[in-house]
Amino acid sequence: MTKRSARQALINAPYMLWAGIFIVVPLFIVMYYAFTDSTGAFSFANILALADYAEVFRVSIIFSVIATIITLLIGYPFAYCLTKLPVRAQRMQMMLVMLPMWMNLLIRTYSWMNILEKNGLINTVLSGLGLPTANMIGTPGAVILGMVYNYLPYMILPIYTTMAKIDPSLSEAAEDLGCNAWQKMRRLIVPMSIPGVVSGITMVFVPSISTFYISQKLGGGKILLIGDIIERQIQVSYNYNLGASLSFVLMVLILISMAIMNRFSNGEGEMVV
Repeated sequence: MTKRSARQALINAPYMLWAGIFIVVPLFIVMYYAFTDSTGAFSFANILALADYAEVFRVSIIFSVIATIITLLIGYPFAYCLTKLPVRAQRMQMMLVMLPMWMNLLIRTYSWMNILEKNGLINTVLSGLGLPTANMIGTPGAVILGMVYNYLPYMILPIYTTMAKIDPSLSEAAEDLGCNAWQKMRRLIVPMSIPGVVSGITMVFVPSISTFYISQKLGGGKILLIGDIIERQIQVSYNYNLGASLSFVLMVLILISMAIMNRFSNGEGEMVV
């Protein structure tokens, strides 16, 4: 047992070292700057100053929740229908889902700017049909659309992976016991896919609430999210302390949301009541 434990520790060492350097150390650096002033003295001033950004936090949370709900409503049925296709068709569909992710997020967002802007594709088509044009850039809808488009694959992939692992014999057994399609979905598919849903929600909500490039470009500078404020404090104002305090609170919010989501799943495909 001792040799086995030592061998296991040796195997895990590179991963622990990676986590320590790139996760734990940066977190401590953020906490240090969050609770110190420009001279390095301990201070709560940065935390107290966050009250001025309460509205930005509220908007960021609302936008992220809306984007997460929309991706779930689109991704869940898509993932379910995907599992019903032949294996070859599933592979093709998954490649199409992953295809946009082969491009950089900046390029994908910039493409939507060309579609939504005043002289973009949509308004060009509307003008050609003699219809009034729409002002889309700089609206909440454009920002949420950018979040949904960029993060939808992160919702589809974990849900599809979880559903694909469900034993088909369980579905056949449910049908033999008299379950119709709705009952089978409610009592079998949904409970067993909860871990994938939790993972998908987490993977969409976290980048959505911390994004800044999407809101900058599709928001037209009119919509500020918490990621925009953090970027300005660090790259424009060089106020690392306030930027770190904003990042620290954002990190706490993310951890709380993850804890709440994990409360609904025990990790084995069963709902926790």
